[in-house]
Amino acid sequence: MNNFDVLEERIFQLLNKLKENHLLINKLEAENQEFSIESSSQKTEISKLKKDNESLRMANALLGSKESKAITKRKINSLIKEVDFCINQLSEVR
Repeated sequence: MNNFDVLEERIFQLLNKLKENHLLINKLEAENQEFSIESSSQKTEISKLKKDNESLRMANALLGSKESKAITKRKINSLIKEVDFCINQLSEVR
């Protein structure tokens, strides 16, 4: 084999390696996109579960000790006052 043949063989090997790397990059980009979609879905699920957890805590507080009931009652009364205030504000605008 002469130098030209060796050089040609190495170029051929490098081109094959380049093609393999390109295919690997495409595969990894596709996997990355799938993981991003999955991550977004999991973040949405976590947010939903946090809201559900807060609702369950509130329900448990209603069923729990007298202290929990008092705290819950104050929260409910506070929310009622806020709603009443909003209703009054809307009534004044009309």
